[in-house]
Amino acid sequence: MYVSHLRSITCSICRTCHLHKATSRTSLVARPASSQATTSALLDRIIRVDHAGELGADRIYAGQMAVLGKTAVGPVIQEMWDQEKHHRETFERLIPEHRVRPTVLLPIWNIAGFALGAGTALLGKEGAMACTVAVEETIGGHYNKQIRQLLEDDPVKHAELLKTIQQFRDEELEHLDKGLEHDAEQAPMYSALSNVIKAGCSAAIWLSERI
Repeated sequence: MYVSHLRSITCSICRTCHLHKATSRTSLVARPASSQATTSALLDRIIRVDHAGELGADRIYAGQMAVLGKTAVGPVIQEMWDQEKHHRETFERLIPEHRVRPTVLLPIWNIAGFALGAGTALLGKEGAMACTVAVEETIGGHYNKQIRQLLEDDPVKHAELLKTIQQFRDEELEHLDKGLEHDAEQAPMYSALSNVIKAGCSAAIWLSERI
């Protein structure tokens, strides 16, 4: 199952992170200008896309709450939404701190996120949870990729960002678990719905990294 594979990758990355921390203490040397430029481009790309992604996630849960907030599943959605608000606030702080240009697509993700959350919630609790599972599965894999990139570049320099992304990844995977626990797989046309949402998320990630 893909989720199990995602979790095995996560565990492997955690082991790699500890290894990098141990080896990096003995290899602190000056880095050439070209390497510093690569690091700057990497940080720009990561912070830009993660800011966009967390804004989109915030709006998805806002849309779900607009439809299902007063139902039995409302508190579950609210708890996940509160974490996403914290994620968004963190990257909104990192954007000016690292002088990163936000993606110009933010207005689109704002509207699209709310529409996706509300639209799937109109299918019922199961539809909303199916959306959550598809989004968080994609984001979990995306965060794992970023963790690998930061470890390969400079785990010491990126220690704080690594800690942040690892925490957020773990919370996204917790959301995935909650979605499955609340009958995501019982949603109408679950596989088709999940695949469409994942494809949309992947496209949004690709665009937000570049535009």
